[in-house]
Amino acid sequence: MNVLFVYYLPSGGVDTLNRQRCLALRRQGVQGHCLYYRSGAGLQNASDIPTFITSQEEDIRVILQNGRYDAVVVISDYYALQRVRAAGFTGKLIFEIQGFGAKATARMELLVAQPYIRAYASALLHPQTPHIAELLMEMYPDMPTFAFPNGFDTETFGYRALEAPAYPIMAWIGRLEDNKNWREALQIAARLSGRFPTLQLWMFIDPLLSADSEKLAFAQQVELLGLGPRLQMFHNVKHAEMMGFLSVVGDSGGFLCVTSKVEGAPYAVLEAMSCLCPVLTTDSDGVRSAIDHNRTGKYYAIGDVAHAAAEAQELMLNPQLREAIRHQALGHVQVVHHPDVYAYHFISMINAL
Repeated sequence: MNVLFVYYLPSGGVDTLNRQRCLALRRQGVQGHCLYYRSGAGLQNASDIPTFITSQEEDIRVILQNGRYDAVVVISDYYALQRVRAAGFTGKLIFEIQGFGAKATARMELLVAQPYIRAYASALLHPQTPHIAELLMEMYPDMPTFAFPNGFDTETFGYRALEAPAYPIMAWIGRLEDNKNWREALQIAARLSGRFPTLQLWMFIDPLLSADSEKLAFAQQVELLGLGPRLQMFHNVKHAEMMGFLSVVGDSGGFLCVTSKVEGAPYAVLEAMSCLCPVLTTDSDGVRSAIDHNRTGKYYAIGDVAHAAAEAQELMLNPQLREAIRHQALGHVQVVHHPDVYAYHFISMINAL
């Protein structure tokens, strides 16, 4: 069986998702290939997965013909459903939703997508994102819909024992955009700095995916809050190297802070959990598949910086709770998000169609 995954560019969570699921499916005899319209930071992550970079219709037609795919999975780009069919593909065409923002935004996207989904898609797929599930039930009650957690391989991406620094680290991963809510992350770090004088803020950012206006606003906010001496920024870190960074954050007594307004199924959370780095997050909907408050991580009320700081302080100052969360989080990822479990669900979906 051959499957093609189609997305805009190899970056962030979708890059991780595609690489990990292609490897998981390969172990079950399914060959996964990737098609991106343009290059992205994810191409630096070494992989032997066949990957195509093109947006040309004739190129796509040739790729589809040569690949003899049993199924094509189009991620987020509903316009591509028509392009894939126009290129001559007649097999199973699955539209996968990873993200789409807040519920109101997702509703608008799915309304615009309706003619394309109705005319060309065979089924819908999402990683058990509650607000997406509700919208699909409402708007596409008659379409085959599948939902299962994204897979994650803790054997290839997990804790690394490195020298822990003498200061705690608050980490943040994302793009400089409104939904990632970077302003709140800076405010939380500023609030915590009064309680933890040696606290450092590590921010992992892809500058190519950030608007110049956001970069300028970010620099101004850092200066306003006096965070410059505490801030270290990392750009386009290779995926394999993130294991070391997240392990160090966990061992420093710090945590990963996720400030997103809405997420589909953020891979940064699973990556941190696999590296024994505790997570403090907003209830960004999709994160519910991974975080159970005070068992596999911690929640704070979005917009409430004082609440975030209080939860962070408990995470940093209560060693019994911290260690319990670290190890329960790892166990959760190993069981619920095991790549073989993902492959089983994916193959079952293809067979059901």
